[in-house]
Amino acid sequence: MVIDMLEGLDELAAGDRHRGWDFVRTLAAAFDRPVVEGDGVDPALMQVGENRIGFALPAALREAYLLFGRRRDLTAAQDSLVSPQSLDVDPDGVLVFRVEAQSCASWGVPGRAIGQDDPAVVVNVGDGWVPFADRLSVALVEMVMSEAMFSADEHHVDNRELDDTAAAVVEAAFERLPLPVLPFWAGMDGPGIRWFAGPDVLLRSDGGTWLWVHGRTPEAVQAVRERLPGEWLMVPEDECED
Repeated sequence: MVIDMLEGLDELAAGDRHRGWDFVRTLAAAFDRPVVEGDGVDPALMQVGENRIGFALPAALREAYLLFGRRRDLTAAQDSLVSPQSLDVDPDGVLVFRVEAQSCASWGVPGRAIGQDDPAVVVNVGDGWVPFADRLSVALVEMVMSEAMFSADEHHVDNRELDDTAAAVVEAAFERLPLPVLPFWAGMDGPGIRWFAGPDVLLRSDGGTWLWVHGRTPEAVQAVRERLPGEWLMVPEDECED
């Protein structure tokens, strides 16, 4: 069911970061990878990181580390959440907390906003820092959604190029999630990242040109393939033969 795995997302979008963490728990459990005690970073390591950079972390980042900071399947399957003890401030005064797999992009919190509980996030793809998200909690929740998808086994995920026709079908056939449109680091001038949901499935549209699908079951992924015929890249061999 769609509602089962979206609990807390509306409230996060409305400004309640704590409900965002509830959504992370719900989402992980819905995909049979629940967040459990021990998934968070040791508070002592958090203190090491704060001592290293010389200031306390924003509350939203601290809460995320303590809840799921050790879960690489939720934080580092593709791009990586920086471990607390490795956090650093770049020459522009930005606290960098996430880095793209090949260091093509970095996400951070501007120095002027460090003292806020849930500050804005900026992104740098090599030509300076620009706005990414109004709230750190939203960026961290979207990170979990993406990394959970990238860490899924091949039977629960697929992806394909989007043309205008397929993109229109996605918009019409699936529920748009209440997350803001976030810049897509590989296409900063494009439409950005949009998330959608259907029965037992989440979909991520990257700039309207590429679609990712993450299903709770292989059948849910297959249902999306059938709704959007095209050149899917991870179709099981037995289905290709059919």
